[in-house]
Amino acid sequence: MTHTEPLTARAALPADLDEAAHRCLVAGFDGTTAVPDDLKRLIDRGLGGVILFTRNIRDADQVRGLTDSLRALRADLLVAIDNEGGGIGHLVTAGAPEVPGNYALGVVDDPALTARCADALAGHLASLGITVSYAPVADLQVQADNPIVRTRAFGGEAGVVSRHLRAWIEATEARGVASCAKHFPGHGGTLTDSHHELAVDPRPYERLDLEPFRAAIAAGVPMMMSAHVVFPALDENRPATLSRRILRDLLRLELGFDGVLVSDALEMKAIADRYGEAAGARIALAAGADQVIVAVADLGVTLECRDAVLGALRSGTLAEERVREASERVRGLAERYAEPSVAVRAWDPGVGLEAARRAVDGQAARGGARGAHVVDLFPAPHPALNWGGEDLLTEMRALDPTATGTAVSGEPEDAEGLAGAILRRAGRAPLIVATSDSGLYPWQGRVAEALMARRPDGVRVATGLPEGGALCSYGRGKANLRAVAEVLVGAR
Repeated sequence: MTHTEPLTARAALPADLDEAAHRCLVAGFDGTTAVPDDLKRLIDRGLGGVILFTRNIRDADQVRGLTDSLRALRADLLVAIDNEGGGIGHLVTAGAPEVPGNYALGVVDDPALTARCADALAGHLASLGITVSYAPVADLQVQADNPIVRTRAFGGEAGVVSRHLRAWIEATEARGVASCAKHFPGHGGTLTDSHHELAVDPRPYERLDLEPFRAAIAAGVPMMMSAHVVFPALDENRPATLSRRILRDLLRLELGFDGVLVSDALEMKAIADRYGEAAGARIALAAGADQVIVAVADLGVTLECRDAVLGALRSGTLAEERVREASERVRGLAERYAEPSVAVRAWDPGVGLEAARRAVDGQAARGGARGAHVVDLFPAPHPALNWGGEDLLTEMRALDPTATGTAVSGEPEDAEGLAGAILRRAGRAPLIVATSDSGLYPWQGRVAEALMARRPDGVRVATGLPEGGALCSYGRGKANLRAVAEVLVGAR
């Protein structure tokens, strides 16, 4: 669908202010080669950036062609993507390096190794013409039932997370790629996924997880991303993304961050359901954000957000000096990062598996499971994070073609009945039972218990956070699963 831009939008504001307002937007879009007409018009008006998703990715040559086409329209356009590693990313079909998630890196606790993993990811981005990475995660995993941070965090201890943030940020910067610490001032203390509803962190100020963000600032991180989380100790009325007390008073004035502050995606239900994307864009910029992300492919939503910002400027409810300040920060970022590297030096393609192996190696060896029947229990992939659904059986069979198995990615109607059917298929083969954060998904625990009750010789594996002594991969990225499969079959 093509949206007609109101003629009054350009006429009502000075051209430079109109451009400044557009520079404060980051847009998602659909397509892998052709640039949509609405997006071309936004870029012509000064759009600050675009964000790519799996829907925009086919292969490496196609991505580089797409980013070249975008910059041919505007040389200082920032091209961004979520690229955390550990299976959380959108570039699998474009040859993304396989690195374990942050939690595994924190378990190894070798910042030099973390830097090598970050270098591989950033080098790959630079080769594709992508120069903004919305990573690393600076949150702490401090709430056992947190549904969204978990193995995306480097850990639950501020010192560990801080030193790995520094390593990641410095390695990414060395590649000429902008990193972005997220989600300020921390998403790890919540019990809610802000993709689905508004999250609240009820802790007092002195217990909030600010130390990693201080470390990121000290490391020179050029961008931060806000959290759609309410912190009553800071502002009882608004989530951080929309709070002047948090974005200006805390982040700018108290912590001294002078880089670009970008919102998390406005279509997330924590903002969209309560405020609406358009109002969210206007309020976030007024509160102190420099850019707002509208990640949905429907550019009509981006245009609605843009029109809300322009309307607020015309009415005076959004101060002109606030938008010009934000625009200048984005302009400065673009001067540093918008132009991708022409020649990209090679990165280490094996560093991710090395890191994943080191995370697993500190545990007891469980070799001898050749010919096993693997039961892999895991939740459906999170659509926003785009974990690709990698499974343990695939990695086991790559090492041992005689392995068989069952993958279950959703709650069964009858856990006992499923367990019985699995055991009949397994016969006398060694049994491996893997769960992924079964505390959050009790159906996994019910199936696992039913299996282990009848086969106490079975080997338990955890592919999320650690679970009661089970052999743990610390994540479901391909490298994580390959490393734990090697231990199970005795391949190393």
